[in-house]
Amino acid sequence: MATPPQGNPYATAPQAGGPHPYAQPGGHPQAPAVPPQQPAGNPFAQPGTFGPPQAHPGQPHGHPGTPYAPAPPHAHPGQPHPHPGYQAHPQPLTPACRFCGGSPAVPVTFRAHRGLLVVMTFRKLDGPMCGTCGVAVYRALTTETLWQGWWSPFSLFVFTPFTLIHNLVVSRKVKKLQPPAPGQHGRQADPGVPVHRRPLAYVGLVPVLWLLFMIVSGLTQNP
Repeated sequence: MATPPQGNPYATAPQAGGPHPYAQPGGHPQAPAVPPQQPAGNPFAQPGTFGPPQAHPGQPHGHPGTPYAPAPPHAHPGQPHPHPGYQAHPQPLTPACRFCGGSPAVPVTFRAHRGLLVVMTFRKLDGPMCGTCGVAVYRALTTETLWQGWWSPFSLFVFTPFTLIHNLVVSRKVKKLQPPAPGQHGRQADPGVPVHRRPLAYVGLVPVLWLLFMIVSGLTQNP
């Protein structure tokens, strides 16, 4: 007795209304249609959310991932940016004496000149000086000029008179200063005695007297 042919045990029963128009011959089943998939997104995103993460209510707008970062401060127009340690009105520094470090002091320049026939030298000491050290420098350089600055023609008529007048004018600045407080300065220069009490200051009278003698002699010899 012949065995009837068996079909595909996994084949589905034909639907009512006729065979499937796209059914393959031989009774092989057709693979079920796969629904289209949505593009892959953020695997950690919450369901039902689309687009970039939204800020929480009351949260300032900032970079994603920093929900609690405060917004940077905005400077007002025309207002400079603050800087740590910035002082609006810095206090000016009080100058200190270059010799003893005392205060008050004032910037001055004292000069000395030496004229020896055709050789001339110029020297100066400048910087902030207190009253005591400034007077000491004035007396020392002025005395040096009085006995060394008359021994050349240009020194006699130009450089030495200019140096003496310059030192005399500048010395008024340091003589107006109050002396530094005790214990607030180092070793000070010794002012010594005034210029008119120093014997070397009168050496400059020698060329001056000699010049006057030559002028008087020339006038008396002419009839």
